[in-house]
Amino acid sequence: MDRAELADFLRRSRERLLPGEVGLPSGPRRRTPGLRREEVAQLAGMSADYLMRLEQARSPQPSTQLLGALARALRLTSDERDHLYLLAGHRPPAGPRAGEHVKPSLLYLLDRLVGTPAQVLSDLGDVLAQNAMAESLFGCSCTVEEPDRNIVWRWFTDPFRREAYPEEEHAERSRVHVADLRAAVVRRGNDEPARALVERLRRASPEFVSLWERHEVAVRRGSRMRVRHPAIGAMEFDYEVLLAPAEDQRLLIFTPPPGSKTFEALELLRVVGPETVHRSHR
Repeated sequence: MDRAELADFLRRSRERLLPGEVGLPSGPRRRTPGLRREEVAQLAGMSADYLMRLEQARSPQPSTQLLGALARALRLTSDERDHLYLLAGHRPPAGPRAGEHVKPSLLYLLDRLVGTPAQVLSDLGDVLAQNAMAESLFGCSCTVEEPDRNIVWRWFTDPFRREAYPEEEHAERSRVHVADLRAAVVRRGNDEPARALVERLRRASPEFVSLWERHEVAVRRGSRMRVRHPAIGAMEFDYEVLLAPAEDQRLLIFTPPPGSKTFEALELLRVVGPETVHRSHR
């Protein structure tokens, strides 16, 4: 908590807000700009004494509920609200979810990455979009029923899915899938799509149940992976995960490690295209 900066931001925000913006009369006797401290306190449902202590940098840490009320009372933008939370030592609330809609600008970016596999996934693992190189590497999800276009579901229920990955890495990949899903479920507040996916997996896979009950948590942020392509052979990638502001969409970009033979393999991949991908990817 940065008490001095928090105090200054609250004072400045109060001074910038005009009475008419919150439905109050301006009145002829206002000696200071903006709202009075008592008016903000009333709008936020808090005591004027506590607001005074906040503005004088001598208060205890405010709760997230109080910060939310202050943000509404002061008519803060989402960026200003997040700034308020951070100054008070709290993580800001999540922004609006992107959902399953992929922005045209992101689809345009996928198409421009002509030599690099890239995908857009939901935080639960649903494949929302991928470029031609990713389709050549992982297969087209267009032939898969929509509820099954989920990398966690296919990993635990399709025995052919794992053939593209070294067998000695299967156990670790299973743990990564489950630990990342666990973090996403909690981040979403255990909403209906998250609950439905977990229950479906629990009914279908004893392996998933065993790993889920370990309660491991590890957000997928990037790593190295090996993939066997049926026509080209083994390839190695570093993948980076870029998050949407609300963290419910992820852009995954797969690049060859410096000095690896995957550079040449990617050129071959562009030539052979998606039709040679093993049926385990379909």
